[in-house]
Amino acid sequence: MTSRILKTIAAVAVIMTGAGAAHAAAFVNGDFETGDFSGWEQGSGSWGGGVGSAPFPTYTTGPGGNLTPDLFLGSGAYNTGGAGYPGVFTITNAGTDPNTGGALSTAYSGSHSAKLNDVNNDYSVTAIRQTVSNYTDSHVFFAWAAVLEGSHSINDSDNFTLRLVDNTKGSVLYTASYSSASAAGTSLFNDYNGNYYTDWQVQNLDLVAIGGDLGDTLTLELMAADCPYSGHWGYVYLDGFGAVAPPVGTGVPEPMSLSLLGLGFLDLTDFLHQS
Repeated sequence: MTSRILKTIAAVAVIMTGAGAAHAAAFVNGDFETGDFSGWEQGSGSWGGGVGSAPFPTYTTGPGGNLTPDLFLGSGAYNTGGAGYPGVFTITNAGTDPNTGGALSTAYSGSHSAKLNDVNNDYSVTAIRQTVSNYTDSHVFFAWAAVLEGSHSINDSDNFTLRLVDNTKGSVLYTASYSSASAAGTSLFNDYNGNYYTDWQVQNLDLVAIGGDLGDTLTLELMAADCPYSGHWGYVYLDGFGAVAPPVGTGVPEPMSLSLLGLGFLDLTDFLHQS
């Protein structure tokens, strides 16, 4: 009997450890399973034309480019606050993307993901970000996928930029940034009828290994932009932002871990009553 009780206690401890790991850092709605953008800051504007546009061709895209998400968020110079170009913020349902021939799933895990921008050609730039203070977990997880319509040159095509910033150190820990021109011909992107798309790109980053430290303040920011001539579209998906990797495909509801924990305690209580 004693051996069985000890095994039950050990099982409960394992469950408690796993449940705690999932909540080690203060991420809010990183998987978008609330069905909205709660926990995320939103911003939008345009570039190359229309209201609040960034001067063209001063701004360039791609790694090292200066067309960045912070221009369209908060007090950024080209955040129009919804005037003229309000941006396109979509919470997807699980399914497949028609602009990839159905090859790309619209959610990496669970039932939803975030999708920034759409297939309308209207200069629009759409951006989100989330900041986590005193980050205490050793890893940062997220997954992204992009769909870009074939367009112009590297610096004036539809594009996206995703950055993980260490605010404490003032450094960028991770960047993914492509225009449709820089995507063309790379092994990362597939070509479907002139649309360049990625599979889900999974990032499970060791914070210290990429230049951060436990306790730092981190910001994840994402931007998607049409081309600056109102001729070509581009959009990007984000899912699973958190401290641990979620299950691929349809996710397991969060309450299950609590249910397992409850079963463990009931089992333990039953053993104690019998002893």
